[in-house]
Amino acid sequence: MEPSSSEAKLDLYSEGSFDDTEPVLAGNISVPGTVGQADGAGGVEFNTLDEPISQTIKRDLSAVGTKFLAVLYPKEKKSLLKEWDLWGPLILCTFMATILQGHDSSDAGDKADGGPEFAEVFVIVWVGAMIVTLNTKLLGGSISFFQSVCVLGYCLLPLVLSLIFCRIVLLANQNTALVIVRCILVLAGFAWSTFASMQFLGDCNPPSRKALAVYPMFLFYLVVGWMVISHSAD
Repeated sequence: MEPSSSEAKLDLYSEGSFDDTEPVLAGNISVPGTVGQADGAGGVEFNTLDEPISQTIKRDLSAVGTKFLAVLYPKEKKSLLKEWDLWGPLILCTFMATILQGHDSSDAGDKADGGPEFAEVFVIVWVGAMIVTLNTKLLGGSISFFQSVCVLGYCLLPLVLSLIFCRIVLLANQNTALVIVRCILVLAGFAWSTFASMQFLGDCNPPSRKALAVYPMFLFYLVVGWMVISHSAD
């Protein structure tokens, strides 16, 4: 039987081109850095794997504090967008949930105060921030998802300060004047939180859709502000 003239040939190497010698694998996987110098002095990149844990914590806390100052005085619009993190929003949300959480009749002998539970505050803040971020992305915003959540979370700081002041006011015997003071404090915190978030996220949206992007931010901080003003010490 004659072999088929259309035999399939699989020539991966041409004659004389295949070298069966073992390849030499060598290299250096170390990262250049200046140990003990967090600013990278000396013209080389700092390797954070070589620094002490205490120095890492101090650097992270310093970055969080810098972002807090940027919210209170939003002069540099891109300060929160360069290196985003969620430590600040987590701290603020945990603090608010701890202060705002209510108690039911099983926790105390008196009547339940009707305040939100710890998990409810967490859900309202984080889900609300994600919805606002999703709206920004659908409108064509030029910002990443976590950058937007970072900005919205850090901009809760004025409302958290309002919550602290309202908590101090609640220590006194309540009257009409103190209720007005609480309303003014929460209104100021709400206005500053909305203004700061607009400063950071306003330019990330197309000019024709900026109002559609700002409106959900307004509602988000309005809901948080309502939780603050409706909180009582009972």
